[in-house]
Amino acid sequence: MDGERPKYRRILLKLSGEAFAGEQGYGIDPDFLEYISHEIKGVHDLGVEVAVVIGGGNIFRGFQGEGIGIDRATADYMGMLATVINALALQSALERHGNIPTRVLSAIEMRQVSEPYIRRRAVRHLEKGRVVIFAGGTGNPFFSTDTAAALRAAEVDAEVLLKATKVGGIYDKDPEKNPDAVLIKEITYLEVINRGIRVMDHTALTMCKENRIPIIVFNIREKGNLRSVVLGEDVGSVVRG
Repeated sequence: MDGERPKYRRILLKLSGEAFAGEQGYGIDPDFLEYISHEIKGVHDLGVEVAVVIGGGNIFRGFQGEGIGIDRATADYMGMLATVINALALQSALERHGNIPTRVLSAIEMRQVSEPYIRRRAVRHLEKGRVVIFAGGTGNPFFSTDTAAALRAAEVDAEVLLKATKVGGIYDKDPEKNPDAVLIKEITYLEVINRGIRVMDHTALTMCKENRIPIIVFNIREKGNLRSVVLGEDVGSVVRG
């Protein structure tokens, strides 16, 4: 650890809900919780201010509502509640395994279990060295948690948005279906949009572009990758202007 200086002072980490399910495909995998809490601790110990946005796909996704007769807006709110469940689980894991002070700030008010999202409060928590977990998406239906991640990154002045995935970065085609897929180390926001590469939705990409927030896409399943990215090592792919 001696002599290691992080490249970024404040980061926003975007975790998918699917990652929380682990190999079981649904719900919350305790092994992943322990793993990701240690990964975040490794970055926090460098003195980096860490904010996290979590999806809810391991419990409920908005588009699933159409199949069971639930209107889209209501289904999206149900998905936001799922992100709160994940956020509370991660908070518990961080405090239990890493002894890291953590705060959950929700865009949907739930005063018994989280603080309401207030930008200045979030920034103050980060400045005090607390890991801040943003739950409840943007608080509005029809917006993804990717968009929530871009919005919160801009609001708290994060220097980079780290998109955690299960593959090594951005590829010219789906690497899980095409073994000849080629890793793209660097690409612009407009190229991602024009080529239809599925990194984040267009709203999130546009927000990052307008606020000059680079996006680094990397494999969270490889131990130490998060720390390597924060130290500025050549890991994953980067989207920038």
